[in-house]
Parts: sequence; structure tokens; C-alpha cells
Amino acid sequence: MLNPKKTKNQSKYLRNNMTRWEIRLWEDLKCKKMFGFKVRRQHGIENFILDFYCPKLKLAIEIDGDVHSFPDKMKADILKEKALKEFEIHLVRLSNTDIDEDYESVVTHLEDVFKDRALSMKIDYELKPD
Repeated sequence: MLNPKKTKNQSKYLRNNMTRWEIRLWEDLKCKKMFGFKVRRQHGIENFILDFYCPKLKLAIEIDGDVHSFPDKMKADILKEKALKEFEIHLVRLSNTDIDEDYESVVTHLEDVFKDRALSMKIDYELKPD
């Protein structure tokens, strides 16, 4: 189930308490800045909350910090990935470190992911001005 009521309160809390990495990336995703595609932040799918989600492309973006190396979090990430596959949602994982060390490359990578996903789904997108 997409965006169930049971995750709405937690999603709202997370939107109001985003990490600095989420805030930085949100600046390049909000207001349809990524080729005209609407991106939601802290969007619920089943019992999980995605950092960012583009419904038209069925594309999820997760930003992983150090906590994702702990066994219980790794297990939760695997369950989340399985649930997303059932909904045919493509998942992209980014690390806090990558965002800190080479943000421009992260954005370029995401631009490629958005374009490739749109092409594979035969969805037109807006070209970005140079």
C-alpha cells in the first residue's frame, strides 16, 4: 500500500526533522527541479518511509548514514528493498559521505538515473537549461 495512514505521523515528523544531507539534496529535488518530475520527501510505502520518492518514475532515493551498517538496520533495509521490488519501485541508495565529499557527482548521478528511468518507462521529461 502506497502512503498508508499508519506512516503519516512518522513521515510528518521526519519531514520536519530532516538530516542536513536530506535538506541539501531536497534543494535539488523540490519544485520539480529534476527534469520536471515531482518528488515527495518522507513518503510511506507499506511500513516503510522513503527519504525521497518520485511517483511518476516509481523511483525511491535513500540517503544512508553510518547507522545503516548496523545489523538490525541492514535487515530493515533488505525488507524495505523487497517491498519496493513488489511495487516495481527502483531504489537508489546514496551515502552521507558521498554527499559530503562530492555533491556535484551525486547530483549528476541522480540526473542520469532520472533520465534513464524515464527512458525505460517511455516517459517524456523536461530538458534542463544549461
